[in-house]
Amino acid sequence: MLPGQQNLNQTMLDANQLASLKETIGSYSPLQLAWASGYIAAKSEGSSVATLPTAVHVQTAATLTILFSSQTGNAKGVAGQLAKSAEAVGITVNLKNVAEYKPKALKAETHLLIVTSTNGEGEPPDDAIEFHEFLNSKKAPKLPNLNYSILALGDSSYEFYCQTGIDFDQRLQALGAKQVTARIDCDVDYEDDAAAWSVSIIETLKDDLTQSSDSLAPVVNITVAGVVESQYNKQNPYAAELLVSQKITGRDSAKDVRHVEIDLGESGLTYQAGDALGVWFENSTSLVAELIAALTLNGDEKVTVKLNGKEQTLSLTQALISSLEITQTAPAFIEFWANVSGDEKLLALAEDKNTAREFSANHQIVDVVKQAPAKVAAQQFVDALRKITPRLYSIASSQTEVEDEVHLTVGLVSYEHEGQLRLGGASSFLAQHLDEGGTVKVFIEHNDNFRLPENTDTPVIMVGPGTGVAPFRAFMQEREASDATGDNWMFFGEQTFTQDFLYQVEWQGYLKSGLLTKMDVAFSRDQVEKIYVQDRIKENAAEVFAWLERGAHLYICGDANRMAKDVHNTLVDVIAEQGSLSAEQAEEYLKSLRSNKRYQKDVY
Repeated sequence: MLPGQQNLNQTMLDANQLASLKETIGSYSPLQLAWASGYIAAKSEGSSVATLPTAVHVQTAATLTILFSSQTGNAKGVAGQLAKSAEAVGITVNLKNVAEYKPKALKAETHLLIVTSTNGEGEPPDDAIEFHEFLNSKKAPKLPNLNYSILALGDSSYEFYCQTGIDFDQRLQALGAKQVTARIDCDVDYEDDAAAWSVSIIETLKDDLTQSSDSLAPVVNITVAGVVESQYNKQNPYAAELLVSQKITGRDSAKDVRHVEIDLGESGLTYQAGDALGVWFENSTSLVAELIAALTLNGDEKVTVKLNGKEQTLSLTQALISSLEITQTAPAFIEFWANVSGDEKLLALAEDKNTAREFSANHQIVDVVKQAPAKVAAQQFVDALRKITPRLYSIASSQTEVEDEVHLTVGLVSYEHEGQLRLGGASSFLAQHLDEGGTVKVFIEHNDNFRLPENTDTPVIMVGPGTGVAPFRAFMQEREASDATGDNWMFFGEQTFTQDFLYQVEWQGYLKSGLLTKMDVAFSRDQVEKIYVQDRIKENAAEVFAWLERGAHLYICGDANRMAKDVHNTLVDVIAEQGSLSAEQAEEYLKSLRSNKRYQKDVY
């Protein structure tokens, strides 16, 4: 007998045992076989039947595919919670970012839910661009067997409210798919509507998708080594300490920009360069007092506000300070106040949505009330306001560098209206109303659409005028910490060199060390003819194109309405000129960069 032969024989089944096993498992489904193998493995390690894995019903019905496309993370959060709720009632779920989903797989789907936000002027979020194009192309298949529903997230202050959700809905219907329920369009305070839709859609689909057998399958708990998810999120923010709120623009600057440092303490919150920090804020007590006086109401009067799906009773003053949006005006409020006051100017304004949006942008709630005084009950007024939503700020630090801190670059929103100073809600909270050592509620909003290249040898071009510089400060800290060898080129712009060069000493230090290969600045007010970052890009057209041709990743952060569009148009011109391409071909060049995650934007 060969060495080890005896042990081998002892481990094998004899003919009778093998025949018995084949007969026993012959009728098993694949999932039952998987469970049986787990059971046998447990027995071989000395486990008893009493310690078998927890059993659940095996799903033999169709899978529910949930896709999300999200620029800031809201749609991702809703989709994740939806998936958990569906799995809790026994539905098998396939949850995916639409960027990771192969559109051709649509023809095999039977049940599909899409949660999507809308970007800019009705554009799909970056991660949904290819899926959006596929649906609108001749390649899109007929979908007669698909049942679907869509939750669209948006902001009714914008002209193309929930446009991406509308586009998906119209195309799926055109391709023959059937709505399970009508599309739901949610405004900025979307939580309650999204929760109600989730409950409704799961209840509707449950019977179709939970056809179960009496078979048992083990529940598998998977732990990723070294990764601990924090308990803190948007719904349960961390009460952090404000360490620093330091003005970094000069005494004579037209702007007040703050460098803010916040201590994350023992929260366990982690972030990557490119992520954002969500900041919950409180409204100014003086602004609230001014508003209550304009309404001729009693601040002690009790009102009911629905928060996180639960009704809370608060004084009018406390509700306006902590729960309701009063520094941003929505067109819907203009319509409400126009009807309450009967004011002809407001009524005319409410008829024209574009004009109402423009008016909303530079009138706070108190300005509208003062323009057309009227009597209204406290509860009626409260019901017409949006809930406070957290503001998202691009993180200006790498956690590798600052550890348990997070840094922000915050521009104080400030303007005058009829002699009254008006300030932004969150920016004034961080810059003026909260003392160092005070508490601010925060959470991390991950942004996988704005990431440094994985290969640290890859060159990067960063375009970040004004507070758009924030994530690029984080990028440079991260590149330094990771010993990245790729070239780095920064385009920065502001009004004046002497007053507005944000983080000037740091940029000069990076240039001196060689980490920052090249920096071009544009200070618009330092000469008669205004110069902007797009002008510097044009001046360096040949080199910019050469960097792109050798694989550079291109990033833009800052103002979406003007700067980002101007930079994009300049890039089209540069690529067309340097690459001897038509404008259409240059657009395709940029589209290809975007598809390959080499052209990323964080604009607002």
